[in-house]
Amino acid sequence: MPDILIVDDNAAFRKTLKRILLARFPSTHIREAADGNGAIKSTKKQAPDLIFMDVRLPGENGFHLTKRIKAAHPEIVIIMITSYDSSEYQEAAFASGVDFFISKKASTAQDILERVKFIISPK
Repeated sequence: MPDILIVDDNAAFRKTLKRILLARFPSTHIREAADGNGAIKSTKKQAPDLIFMDVRLPGENGFHLTKRIKAAHPEIVIIMITSYDSSEYQEAAFASGVDFFISKKASTAQDILERVKFIISPK
C-alpha cells in the first residue's frame, strides 16, 4: 500500500488533496503535516513513498525541509506543490532535491492524479 505525506500549512488544502487522492487511490495511506517539525517526525516514524511539499511553511521552508529529508531518505519522491510557480521557485525547488514541481494555480486534480499514478504504479 503506497504511503503519502502531505506537508502544507493550509488545512483545507491538505484535506482537499487527501480527498482527491483517496477517491482515485483508495488503498493509499495518507498522512498530513502542517509544518517542518511534523514532517520530520512523521518521516522518522515511517518513511513515506511520496511527499507533497509546500514552499511556505511555519518555521522551516519547503526547500530546506526537502534537503533534510532527501539527505536522510534519498529514495522518497518529493513533489513540490505551491502557488509560487515562478521560474526562480522552480529552479530553487529542483536545486533542493525535489523530483517534480506542480503549480497549485496551473494544475488540475487530474494532472496531480496522473503524476501520482506514474510514481506509485509498479514498474
